[in-house]
Amino acid sequence: MPESDPQKTPYAKLAFTNPYNLSLFLGGLAVSALALNPIAALVVLGAEGLWMLHAPESKSLRKLLWDPRYDQIRRALAQRNRQERMRALDPAEQRRVQSLMARQEEIDRLAAQNPSFTGDLLRGELQKTRKLVDAFLEMALTCARYERYLETVDLNELDRERQRYTARAASKNTTDPERELAKKNAAVIDKRMEKLRDIRNYLGVARGQLDLIENSFQLIADQIVTMQSPAELSGQLDDLLDGVESIRQTAVDTEKILAEATTT
Repeated sequence: MPESDPQKTPYAKLAFTNPYNLSLFLGGLAVSALALNPIAALVVLGAEGLWMLHAPESKSLRKLLWDPRYDQIRRALAQRNRQERMRALDPAEQRRVQSLMARQEEIDRLAAQNPSFTGDLLRGELQKTRKLVDAFLEMALTCARYERYLETVDLNELDRERQRYTARAASKNTTDPERELAKKNAAVIDKRMEKLRDIRNYLGVARGQLDLIENSFQLIADQIVTMQSPAELSGQLDDLLDGVESIRQTAVDTEKILAEATTT
């Protein structure tokens, strides 16, 4: 589901599916049907039309009913999606994600208790914590996939193979056609080893970013009670999001490297 946004939140749907509205609307139609009174049905339909005309646009109802309800639905779907994706992680990594999710909920709770944070500002900042949890899970899944691939590659054997081709290319007993093929094979293996180093470098940076998000969430939880302005929270979250975006761009290049490595 899209994030909470006046342009994306389905206020009309939320207004219509509100339990009180459905009860009155369907109950009114049922009563008119039982009484065989079409006028009552028209009154019910007219009242429903007025409700649907004004309720979705009401700022008060948005604040009191629609936004909290939509946020609750979005959170439930996000939680279910996270749980499904987490199955691809080993138990230790799953516990890390679950711990971060718990820390995020703690930050949400403590921020809500801080009188310096107004509702609208708080909502915007807490959206960032949710984005960071999702980014943490995404990076953890990417790291796990890359590590599984690296486990299938024996770097020592690859290096021995490269040395063998290099020695064959340098041998005086090697014919010219064999020498050219040996050089090409050595060059391909050199390229593979370079790509594998790039993947390992990505893993080092991504793992460091995962640690940074964890540590920063712990720090924010310690600080948020005494923060005097949402700007203090915003600055720390924005720095983390910038780091995540940088890692995400690096991952695009690493995906190409992995694709090349698996087809070589």
